[in-house]
Amino acid sequence: MKRKTAIWAFAIYLFFGFLMYGYLFYFADTTIPIEYKGSAADPEQFMNARELELSEEYSTIRNLLFFLEIPYEWLFYLLILIFGFSKVFEKWAYTSSKWLIMRTIIYTFWLSILSFFAFFPFAFIRYVLAKTYHISVETFSSWMKSEMIDFWVNWGFSIIITFAIYWLIQKSEKRWWFYSWLLSIPFTVFLMYIQPVIIDPLYHEFSPLKNKELEEKILNFAQKAGIPAEHVFEVNMSEKTNALNAYVTGVGSNSRIVLWDTTLNRLDEDGVLFIMAHEMAHYVEKHIYFGIAGYLLLSFFGLFLTAKLLKWIVERFGPVLNITSWKNISSLPLILCIISVLSFSSSPLSNAVSRYQEVRADRYAIEMTENPKAAIESFQILTKTGLSQVNPPALVKWFRYTHPTMLERITFIENYQSEQYEEEKNAVR
Repeated sequence: MKRKTAIWAFAIYLFFGFLMYGYLFYFADTTIPIEYKGSAADPEQFMNARELELSEEYSTIRNLLFFLEIPYEWLFYLLILIFGFSKVFEKWAYTSSKWLIMRTIIYTFWLSILSFFAFFPFAFIRYVLAKTYHISVETFSSWMKSEMIDFWVNWGFSIIITFAIYWLIQKSEKRWWFYSWLLSIPFTVFLMYIQPVIIDPLYHEFSPLKNKELEEKILNFAQKAGIPAEHVFEVNMSEKTNALNAYVTGVGSNSRIVLWDTTLNRLDEDGVLFIMAHEMAHYVEKHIYFGIAGYLLLSFFGLFLTAKLLKWIVERFGPVLNITSWKNISSLPLILCIISVLSFSSSPLSNAVSRYQEVRADRYAIEMTENPKAAIESFQILTKTGLSQVNPPALVKWFRYTHPTMLERITFIENYQSEQYEEEKNAVR
């Protein structure tokens, strides 16, 4: 029964992979609608034929990797349960210590090690792909260093979260999910508070922006936005990537305004100011807090469904999955699998909310800078440097895009320009 289940799971995964390959490479429509031909959103207006070809290739392969990796995660959790790896890790943990915290440390370490090697091929393919298409310029040793930091950081968090979950299960079998949710509230806020000053510096070295004239202009924007920042930070990312990025992170006194040096190198001052105004809009409109609230709302229902599904699956398929009790730590892969499935299922909704917020941020940035031309040029450069599809397939947009497509963003700005022109013309009349 176990072998049959594993074979069926693997066959379904392969079938899904072939379906996604066919959809992305043969059936998905990424052409620009005829009404946008010749507009600023038409990639033929700002990308040459070779860049257009590369952007389609790179984006399609990345999209395929995304749709292959998500169900691969579910398959991984299922197989380590079926083949008894989780049970073995639990045995090692329980024979090593009587303390739950030590058992949690031992179990999560072995699960993290196995997960690292299982998912390493996907990470390596993404690295090679980015290098091949000249998105990344990072050396292998530097990339591996980041991967190892990821491993230790993720393992540290998994210890805390796993210990809390199974300690609460011991205390309250019926309401553990609710108490877990309550604990996640201060934990989430705490993470957002410490991320700029503790977690981010593990990966990158931050320094004050060298261009003091530009920093003063950005800080003037920040003052208008009510952001308590005294410096703009610059990150030396040109040693790793050709991609562009800028962001405002953290909450309260730990808020940070950050620019990648690649953004400074590729965009002119007007473009940088538009990008920064866009990022500040998220702070002004409290998108960070709305994001936390939305995450907590989804996690509330997610943990409730996880608790119900966990108990039902173990009662129904426990012997096949080598789980004698859902209260044992060996059930952790099943919990992770359920959460992953629920998270993927809810991603179209959360992505749609995020895209709405991004539209709001674009409008705010245009109104603050009063420079739609710089906005359009910035988006065109972002598209070229990232080899992004201007009009991605529908499934890709629903499940991957937290931002509107470049077609939508540039068109929105052009329409905004037209609206402003009409208003000014009417005002003159």
